[in-house]
Amino acid sequence: MNKSQLITSCLLSLGVCMTATQAYARTVIQNKGSDTLVNVAQAWAEEYRNIDSNVAVAVSGGGSGTGIAALINGTVDIANASRAMKSKEVELAKSKGQNPIQHIVGYDALSVFLHPDNPADTLSFSQLQDIYARKGKATKWSDLGLTVPGCKQDKIVAVSRQNNSGTYAYFKKAVLGKKGKFRQGTLDMHGSKDVVDLVEKTPCAIGYSGLAYANEHVKMACIAKETGGKCVNPSVATASDRTYPIARPLFMYTNGEPTGETKKYLDWILSDVGQCILLKKGYAPVKDVTCK
Repeated sequence: MNKSQLITSCLLSLGVCMTATQAYARTVIQNKGSDTLVNVAQAWAEEYRNIDSNVAVAVSGGGSGTGIAALINGTVDIANASRAMKSKEVELAKSKGQNPIQHIVGYDALSVFLHPDNPADTLSFSQLQDIYARKGKATKWSDLGLTVPGCKQDKIVAVSRQNNSGTYAYFKKAVLGKKGKFRQGTLDMHGSKDVVDLVEKTPCAIGYSGLAYANEHVKMACIAKETGGKCVNPSVATASDRTYPIARPLFMYTNGEPTGETKKYLDWILSDVGQCILLKKGYAPVKDVTCK
């Protein structure tokens, strides 16, 4: 090997070593959980690359229960949840040496979706209980005094979420009551978007999901907590001021108070820039923000 070849070889080796060192030095934040939050979590992760290229945020969904289980087992840095952790989950985490700390990162209006041909504009908690609860009285739209075009069999197709979903748990507690149970025979969907897609294609259907998943092919019911009471439409504004009856906080959980790159990332999420991304995705920010 001549002198020129030797120098070239050394430089190439140095470049490989430097690349490997840079890759090794990169911090990866593992972020898993709520399907409601997964879209905005991915948007945050993508934008954060422009803030700090040495930090990568790996986002996956699977439901709030999945994220919380991962936090309990110590396999994630941040767990996303659309419901608060249960006391038994916190106890289990602590028994495994974990210390869950809750961070509210936004608010959501849990919307009730209907096919656009459904004549219902307003639904009360009592009517939702009749549709979804174990002892509910409404199995047909005519039981609610409604005739739905295209719904030939008149049967209500009640679309729900799987029981590891925070959306499922929150709807159950907020609408069906603390001891309420879902009726058998609901169509339990894996994801929030799946709920809306099914309602869009099914005149007989009704489903619940986050406001951010709304589109022009479905309608959202105005919800009244009391029968005959004033209803409130789901929106970013009514989620922010909590006047919407099924408004809920959205959480991120960490093991202990966050430090290092995880703390920097959470601080950025709660900054105006991070909260404006949340707002653009259809969720309500935790504070007043000015967005460009």
